[in-house]
Amino acid sequence: MAVETLSQTRQAQRAVGKRVPRHDAIHQVTGKVCFTEDLRIPGMLHTRFLRSRYPHARILSVDTTQAAVAPGVAAVITAGDVPYNRMGSIVQDQPVLADDRVRYIGDPVAAVAAETAEAAFQALRLIKVEYEELPAVYDPVEAMKPGAPILHGESNVLVRQGLRCGDVERGFAASHLVVEETYQTQMVEHCGMETQVSVAVPDLAGNLIVYTPSARPYAIRAEVARVLQAPLLKIRVIAMPQGGGFGGKNDPWLEPAVGLLALKTGRPVRAVLSREEEFTASTVRHPIRMHYRSGVDSSGKLLARQVKLVLDTGAYAALGYVTIRKATLTCIGPYRVPNVLAEGVLVFTNNTVASAMRGFGVPQTCFAWESHIETIARRLGMDSLQLRLLNAFEEGDTTPYGQTLTSVGLKESMRQAAAAFDWRRESRS
Repeated sequence: MAVETLSQTRQAQRAVGKRVPRHDAIHQVTGKVCFTEDLRIPGMLHTRFLRSRYPHARILSVDTTQAAVAPGVAAVITAGDVPYNRMGSIVQDQPVLADDRVRYIGDPVAAVAAETAEAAFQALRLIKVEYEELPAVYDPVEAMKPGAPILHGESNVLVRQGLRCGDVERGFAASHLVVEETYQTQMVEHCGMETQVSVAVPDLAGNLIVYTPSARPYAIRAEVARVLQAPLLKIRVIAMPQGGGFGGKNDPWLEPAVGLLALKTGRPVRAVLSREEEFTASTVRHPIRMHYRSGVDSSGKLLARQVKLVLDTGAYAALGYVTIRKATLTCIGPYRVPNVLAEGVLVFTNNTVASAMRGFGVPQTCFAWESHIETIARRLGMDSLQLRLLNAFEEGDTTPYGQTLTSVGLKESMRQAAAAFDWRRESRS
């Protein structure tokens, strides 16, 4: 072991400071990489999902009798076939297949495994679902009001997050100028060239191999084991190359259902979302409504900032807990503000499920705080670069959440960027 470690250290030393090609670079650029969708295993079945056409409805009955005997069909599953019908990396609130209710357009109700994708699609048409349509809510602010349709439990508010530093009201009282604005970001689909896809392969001993392009194979493994009520040792997850991720393949979207079908049929099972399904049934970036109120002195120095965030997490929690935490902690921006009050709330609606997307809430708040800086600068009659340089973090500064910064290149980065595109000329034009 000591010899191996020494060898690895020497290899690392030879690589430091040099251009080292990725081990898969040639395969990537020549198109030889095997993606999950490229897998072809003898005897493999193809899966399609029956999805809700309603944003909110009670499921009264599901009849799969005709679909089960349709040509080419090997298995049909509904909620009653799932050993533990709840999944979610943080909160297990999302059914693998909807049982009592559907909560967004695209919520899966049943899944078919057949000899061909076309046979599975035709079988979906034979499944009869009786719904009782329910009132729906699409705006997170409306979802918090009394009388709004409730998606889970007793409230549509999933979690609140707060950040406090100093005395924000005292800071506003001492301010020369107070600026107040509201910003809104939209829902964004990751839209990787590769849609959601998974392949599950069983063996005779009841073990299961799941191939997935997920960036979180161990989390997916835990989800599959929990849903199937199987020991972790019986589940192996192989993380395949991603044909575009950006956070969109972090959640257990197909793997539990595909794994169940594989064990039920004893055959490999493959599921690939269509592009339409990718837009309606996979996760999106959280839309956030952001209210900013900032106070500055006559020189432009920030004295106080109050922020209120309302995040639309859609029908299920997914990774919303992570998003609201990061959004609330960073919403003040990379600027010294001695008095801070930030409040975030994560809300259920009947919209598409929001979850991980690169930045986890920070790109949305970054748009807001930088737009806010521009408004403050205009109101002061001040160059916005100078306003940023006046307030930007430096080494030794402490953030509102108590982190002391030891390496900060923000001001130098801004100066170099401004020089590179002649900021003064651009700002005058």
